[in-house]
Amino acid sequence: MSWWELLLVALAGGGAGLINAVVGTGTLITFPTLLALGVPPVLANVSNSIGLAPGSLSAALASKPDLVGQRDRIIRYGAASLLGSIVGAFLLLWLPPSAFTAIVPVLIGLGCVLVIIGPWLTRRIAARRERLGVTGVSAVGPPWLFAAIVFTGMYGGYFGAAQGVLVMAIMGIAVAETLPRINGLKNVLVMTANAVAGIVFVIISEVDWWIVLALAVGSVLGAQVGARIGRKLPPVVYRVVIVAVGVVAIVTLVR
Repeated sequence: MSWWELLLVALAGGGAGLINAVVGTGTLITFPTLLALGVPPVLANVSNSIGLAPGSLSAALASKPDLVGQRDRIIRYGAASLLGSIVGAFLLLWLPPSAFTAIVPVLIGLGCVLVIIGPWLTRRIAARRERLGVTGVSAVGPPWLFAAIVFTGMYGGYFGAAQGVLVMAIMGIAVAETLPRINGLKNVLVMTANAVAGIVFVIISEVDWWIVLALAVGSVLGAQVGARIGRKLPPVVYRVVIVAVGVVAIVTLVR
């Protein structure tokens, strides 16, 4: 790969790092870029996962103020994301590349729907709890949330695009917390999925390390900017951005 192609990959990595820190669909920038440069699909997906892992770590570190008081959630759902990402990484290597083409747009669409109806659904759940006389809200989340995060971890290890959309949508419904703090937790879970999948790929798959380096540099810088922008966004902007990116992702994948 020539130097200008690596520069283009690094720029794509910067955009992915920024948008991953805010929403979590940066793979839809880098993966098509690698394909356009002639990188085989599986090699592109593997190298992309490893290359974006440092950016995910950067976003998680930049989100540290929003993680204060969330230690129990980080431990529980970090473990869930880790477990799911291992399964997802092996599925990527075992299943044909065409397998995710059918399911990924459906998952992204589901995430967008959850983001849109999240506030309404949360109000309905709160009203029902009040009618039933249930007091207090779990600081960690309901029991089903662990399984849901295992699922999003599988998706992240398998492909990763819009994993953040799904995590934000599910967490927004399941946990009584502000969106910036949920976004900080999301950055940790996505980082876990990327890192674990990357380790699996390094051990058992071919990797283009020049691509990894270019993506890593760009994504780290972009994530620092994105995390600071994300912390200042009001909830309605979060939801608009998530849905808009999700729709673009669906269109990109199905056309």
